[in-house]
Amino acid sequence: RKLQQGPLARPRRKGERVRTIFLAMSALSLLGCGSSQDETPAHPVADRVLINGNIVTVDPGLPAADAVAIDGDRITAVGTMADIEPYIGDDTDVIDLAGQTAIPGLIEGHGHYTSFGGSLMILDFRYAGSWAEIVSMVAGAVAETPAGEWIIGRGWHQDKWAVKEDVLVEGLPVHDSLSAVTPDHPVMLIHTSGHGVFVNQKAMTLVELGDDTEPPEGGEIVRDENGRATGMMRESAQDVFRQAFSGHQGRRPAGVAEEEMRRMITLAGEESLRHGITSFQDLGTTFAEVDLIRTMAEEGNLPVRLWMAFEEQAADMEGRLDDYRMVGHANNFLTVRAIGEKVLDGALGTHGGWLLEPYTDLPRSSGLNVVPIEEIEASARLAMAHDYQLAIQGIGDRAYRELLNIYEAEFARHPEKTDLRWRIEHAQVIHPDDVDRTVALGVIPAVQGIFACSDGPWVVDRLGPERTRERGYIFNTLAEAGLVPTNGTDPPVDEIDPIASFHCSVTRILPDGSTFQPQEVYSRERALYSYTMGNAIAAFEEDIKGSITPGKLADITVLSQDLLTVPDEEIMNTEIVMTILGGQVRYRDGEILR
Repeated sequence: RKLQQGPLARPRRKGERVRTIFLAMSALSLLGCGSSQDETPAHPVADRVLINGNIVTVDPGLPAADAVAIDGDRITAVGTMADIEPYIGDDTDVIDLAGQTAIPGLIEGHGHYTSFGGSLMILDFRYAGSWAEIVSMVAGAVAETPAGEWIIGRGWHQDKWAVKEDVLVEGLPVHDSLSAVTPDHPVMLIHTSGHGVFVNQKAMTLVELGDDTEPPEGGEIVRDENGRATGMMRESAQDVFRQAFSGHQGRRPAGVAEEEMRRMITLAGEESLRHGITSFQDLGTTFAEVDLIRTMAEEGNLPVRLWMAFEEQAADMEGRLDDYRMVGHANNFLTVRAIGEKVLDGALGTHGGWLLEPYTDLPRSSGLNVVPIEEIEASARLAMAHDYQLAIQGIGDRAYRELLNIYEAEFARHPEKTDLRWRIEHAQVIHPDDVDRTVALGVIPAVQGIFACSDGPWVVDRLGPERTRERGYIFNTLAEAGLVPTNGTDPPVDEIDPIASFHCSVTRILPDGSTFQPQEVYSRERALYSYTMGNAIAAFEEDIKGSITPGKLADITVLSQDLLTVPDEEIMNTEIVMTILGGQVRYRDGEILR
């Protein structure tokens, strides 16, 4: 192969010089030992090498290097330019990093893969500044949507609106203006957390929800002072609307659903690659999704590596888990070895996180227990019996404590089993008494650094200042206690932007310039570790991912600058220059490569 050209490729003359040096050194070596030129070279010729870079390996054995050699989908060697020169042959693809920084391929530590892909195909409300703006966006979609079809959007958060509506119930609007512009379309607008939806009158009529309808266990139908449904459905109260939409989608012609799911899977992967993500930990899949994803993995059509956790009822998983357990399937593109993210509680943003004491700004409520404890206990027994990890959501301090109780009881029944690495997802509010318990049990709090900044502006409203200081988003406290530091953005809840999450992890700077829980910032090194080796450990994948180490998968992310040294104010200017997956350049200079 010719030397790679473009912004990152070294000039041809420089490449020729490297080969000349290599050949001259080889000739001298042969003359010195009297060997023939047919003798096997001391090193294999690499398929690809990265040279002239700032290689941050996250490997304590060799923390920094200049160059990397790749053979097939594995890292062959890491070291200085002189170390790597012998791996360069006539067919080696040589990429000159020109001093830019290469790090281990970033791992998204918690997300919802197909939902993320689906969110790229619907209305996006993350940047809406008011309820009126959202209604206007929906009205625009009406003109392009046949009557009777659902209109779906996601990403709104009432605490992020710059303009507050006049009619508010518990800080939320009522559906009148939305229903007025959508008389012929059922509408479901998903809260950014995914723990609630806002619907119009057409959708409520479709599912026969009236003012006297009782909410399901673990859910709330928000009502005004006259008992009228406002349109806001918290936690399990949203399920009937999701099911109605799913049923509508299921009545489409054969093949349409699979084609759409394939598109979601592809879009999610390509967007991951654009952000330097090479592996994605998917919390909450189904048997049907895994069937299709396994097919795509075997076809070679998965854009990124997936680690997946089932979100199915315990009764439905009984007898099926052994058939679906996969580790490193399809050349390490698919691993299924966890149960989660069953949600023991809801989100703080919707007042659904299950707290030990009531919400400061909603004293009537301590949140919601969404999935019954008995169901989590049944899942724990299945996980233990079939060698699965358990990864359950525990956002509030009551939910976190209940999960520790469930885990501890199951561990006690099986003292012969160690290093289970069961996880608690999000872990946003933790009572100090439960930190040491977490360490003693070896549980991994799977946290998302970005949440400290996206939630920070309103967390004190929910918890009050003292409870926030003591228990809120205490991510560095957990790491200092000896727990595995992890990271992610929970797409589609937040953007799949590891640079933003890194920035929040090391600064805790809020949009208004203030700092949220400054005592809980990660060091730069810890933040990088959390997005690489930490997330790999949390998935039992540290032997093949998480560092630039010979023998590991050649998953590498190239950045425009060094996250470990640039000033705080420059971190967000860092660009993803290149994403290498299994030794292949899959994203470069703004383009997805096949």
